[in-house]
This record gives sequence, structure tokens and C-alpha cells, in this order.
Amino acid sequence: MIVSVTYPKTATSHFDHAYYTSKHIPLVNRTYGAHGMKSLKVLRGTSSLGGAPAYELIALLEFADMETFIKAAGAHSDEVMADVRHFTDINPIVQFNDSVG
Repeated sequence: MIVSVTYPKTATSHFDHAYYTSKHIPLVNRTYGAHGMKSLKVLRGTSSLGGAPAYELIALLEFADMETFIKAAGAHSDEVMADVRHFTDINPIVQFNDSVG
């Protein structure tokens, strides 16, 4: 099961990529990794067919199943989500996904 966390880009949004890569990614790896996160992939938006990227950043967190994610989130989601304000003013969109290919 893949959890996608997307940060939609707007003309006025702020995103500190240096903080995200140096502080937030290690936090997510440490906290969720200790509770069954298999992998974390981070995609930085660079462009789209229309020009500007639709998303500033997309994070893909892989877990064995929803139950494993719920345990990890239950243990650390407050800490992880509280850190978001340190690198962006964007409200992240969290979606649960099944890999189909």
C-alpha cells in the first residue's frame, strides 16, 4: 500500500526544500521506518504539459498494508504533521493507493 502526500503548487505557496530534505525526510524515515515503512520516494515537481508543475512535491510512502500504516501514524503522525509548518504553508493532501502495475 502506498501513501501519497502531495503538496499542490500555487503562485503564492512557500516550500523550503532544504529544510524538507535535511530535517523532514530524516524524521519520516526515523519515525515511520521504525514502524514498518518499507520505502520513501520523494518527487520534486519541475514542470507539466501546461508549463508549471501542479505539485511542489509528492512523497510516496510504502507500507505492507493499511494496518501497518495506521500503527505508524498512530505512534508518530502528530510529530510528523507538526513539522510541516516548518517548511511550507501548503496543506498536504494524503491519499491511500494500491499499486496496480
